[in-house]
Amino acid sequence: MRNLYLLTATLAGLLAGCGDPNARPEPGEHLAGGATTVQRFDKDAFSMPAANLSPSRRMDFFVGNAFFRGNWHAARADGKQGGRIGLGPLFNTDSCQSCHIKDGRGFPPAEGSDAPALSSLVRLSISAPPDQAALIERLGIIPEPTYGGQLQDAAIDGHAPEGRVKLHYQARVVTLADGEQITLRQPVFTIGQVGYGPLHPQTQMSLRVAPPMIGLGLLEAIRDSDLEQNAARQAREGGLVHGQLNQVWDELRQQTRMGRFGWKAGQPTLDQQNAHAFAGDMGLTSSLLPSDDCTERQSACRKPPQGGAPEVSDRVREQVLFYTRTLGVPARRDSDTPRVLEGKAVFHAAGCAACHRPSYVTGEHALPELSQQHIFPYTDLLLHDMGEGLADHREEFRANGRQWRTPPLWGLGLTARVSGHTQFLHDGRARDVLEAILWHDGEARDSRDAVIAMDQGRRMALLSFLNSL
Repeated sequence: MRNLYLLTATLAGLLAGCGDPNARPEPGEHLAGGATTVQRFDKDAFSMPAANLSPSRRMDFFVGNAFFRGNWHAARADGKQGGRIGLGPLFNTDSCQSCHIKDGRGFPPAEGSDAPALSSLVRLSISAPPDQAALIERLGIIPEPTYGGQLQDAAIDGHAPEGRVKLHYQARVVTLADGEQITLRQPVFTIGQVGYGPLHPQTQMSLRVAPPMIGLGLLEAIRDSDLEQNAARQAREGGLVHGQLNQVWDELRQQTRMGRFGWKAGQPTLDQQNAHAFAGDMGLTSSLLPSDDCTERQSACRKPPQGGAPEVSDRVREQVLFYTRTLGVPARRDSDTPRVLEGKAVFHAAGCAACHRPSYVTGEHALPELSQQHIFPYTDLLLHDMGEGLADHREEFRANGRQWRTPPLWGLGLTARVSGHTQFLHDGRARDVLEAILWHDGEARDSRDAVIAMDQGRRMALLSFLNSL
């Protein structure tokens, strides 16, 4: 209790008076995406084009949106093609929008249900033998021999889905310093109804929900040097926080480079992230990834008629890329109110900004609208050890089984309006922002403990600040 008292007293001292620079508004911070920021705060807040697109570029945005939202269909046996053809044979969804509903955050499967997951999936792999270093460099994982790198719980007619996920939760109680008790839920899941034989006995599995789509082009425009400086600063400062860059394979450049997309920063570019989603989620080939997710052991999966070579043309891929790059970030709400500014100071005093770096000025990007923008994503895009409670024990390139990329926080407070829920973290286990904070451990342990030690007033101020983002 003495340690909790000292921690609370330290926070109070840091926040005392008006001298705290973090208790004041910053120029432009309400414009989270710089000139791209949109002024929309309803259920469509994540689906708007960047505000600085010209009318002609907005037309390009809505063309890409049509392909993002549209359903794909299985190829016809008579060879007649046309439209969005080539779905499957194995898949998770038939459109991008089905996972990223309203371009927002996905949710886990319903507890106890074995129906197909709507906006989440399970990654699969096995432990890497020492002689597979070259494959790890290219793929980041060793795929499960029969089912590949991702469980696909749907299939076209005549084919069996790979399996179904069944999820349940175990309760865990955390008591805050003021006596309030918060019940956390630890997910436990199994895969049943397997369609192609048993899983490898050493299969590593990771449940993932679809992340929100806003601001991805701006994250792509952050300079590599800024991310390297994030890692160098944390190493220099010592302490628990010491983020690492993931180094991943770039299919286009055919070389290893910095990863920044995905829950473990396993993709280097948004184009490659999209191509992997087409292949893994919908079974669609592209010139970047000319093979779908069928494995050698799934012989029937490799025989159905194809929807083209590739099924996603370069033109369609480019249109979807433009759309996903230019989804605007909503402006912050109430960023200059006393309660939110108090919460901002609490956020910094608790050390949250060590990983959730508030702002950047973007570098040069292929889209000039994304270049030289002062943005406030609240992420360092680095990998951090988040402790055993959040560990999935699954490696991905240089990310180990306890590491996760710091997720951006922009748009956090609009999740309920856009997605209809507030289920956070990589697997949706947290039912609100406070639960998400309380799951932090490992490198984030001190910040979590600071929140546990807070009185209710400061804790509510912190949540007000986070919900303003």
